[in-house]
Amino acid sequence: MNLHEYQAKEIIEKFGVPIQKGIMAENLEDAVKAYEQITADSGNQVAIVKAQIHAGGRGKGGGVKLAKNLDELKEHAGNILGMMLKTPQTPGGLEGPGKLVSKILVAEDAYAPDFDACKEFYVSILMDREKQCNVIIYSTEGGMNIEEVAEHTPHLVHKEYIDPELGMQGFQARKVAFNLGLSGQAFKNMTKFIYKLYQAFLGVDASLIEINPTVKTGDDRIIAVDTKLSLDDNALFRHKELEALRDESEEDPAEVEAKQFGLNYVKLDGNVGCMVNGAGLAMATMDIIKLSGGSPANFLDVGGTADAARVENAFKIILKDPNVKAILINIFGGIVRCDRVAQGVVDAYKNMGNINVPIIVRLQGTNADIAKELIDNSGLAVHSAVLLKEAAAKVKEVIQ
Repeated sequence: MNLHEYQAKEIIEKFGVPIQKGIMAENLEDAVKAYEQITADSGNQVAIVKAQIHAGGRGKGGGVKLAKNLDELKEHAGNILGMMLKTPQTPGGLEGPGKLVSKILVAEDAYAPDFDACKEFYVSILMDREKQCNVIIYSTEGGMNIEEVAEHTPHLVHKEYIDPELGMQGFQARKVAFNLGLSGQAFKNMTKFIYKLYQAFLGVDASLIEINPTVKTGDDRIIAVDTKLSLDDNALFRHKELEALRDESEEDPAEVEAKQFGLNYVKLDGNVGCMVNGAGLAMATMDIIKLSGGSPANFLDVGGTADAARVENAFKIILKDPNVKAILINIFGGIVRCDRVAQGVVDAYKNMGNINVPIIVRLQGTNADIAKELIDNSGLAVHSAVLLKEAAAKVKEVIQ
């Protein structure tokens, strides 16, 4: 679950991480009030206006502006609120439709009073699944072009792995500060910053915390100027107060709808829809689709309790994707009965009416013979298969 910048900053501040102060606004009137409060608190008339969407690269897309006075604040806030912001990370990239900006963050100028004395760093924490431990990734080259730094000068990107049994050790936080070239009070403040940031990462069961840029100010303070925070969905039951921060308007509508029906659905960019029970079988099915010359349009796990209604809802969600040219249903009947799934396919086909894409159904396991008979006798344009390679051949046949 992704959070907005203003939400992420509020969370990490509770763990003692110094942040760039800001106030969220959803309209021009609130933006003016936020500006007046921020400038009064900081004693500086300069403020930053930041679009709040779940995507990086906002500055490159015109979603981050510097306001030197109230008039500029009104101009920038008015332009950003309601805009369709396009960044390299929004759907379709710079050529896509972009994301609607409905919230902005009016923030203090963290670089005052001496911009030239400030230094930007990159810091993130995430899990390295290959090494089975958390890792701190950091670089002296923070800012908007960190992707280019990682691609062209990877030696400038450092990694510090944290032993899951020992946790972060003091020397590791100091090593990060040392490799960032800091000394004196800035060194001490960065050490504290890294330690507290790691505590925040653990405390909220995050899957990612990214601070870019992390800024060293002219007076050697260390501040989180931008914050990206993603929470582990599987741990949200322990954080009901954080689950309430979910902004469904930022998520794919089909994925939101799937959650309501208890379906595990992730939209992809391919042309073959998948309906499978079990995550492992779903991954294998996606591989089969690729080998057959197609490309999976989604990951959809109906779970072990699939019934006719659940299958029909899954159908509806898959067919909302205009790129889908065929649907492959691959069910292994262990807990779930194949005949229930087959009945769901037949019912969905009849209830939905105009299904104009080929459907390939492969059912194996409990009551598979009954299921095949139901499909074959339905009179519907549904292709049945017994072996996985037969299903793959059918996919190849219908998408060519």
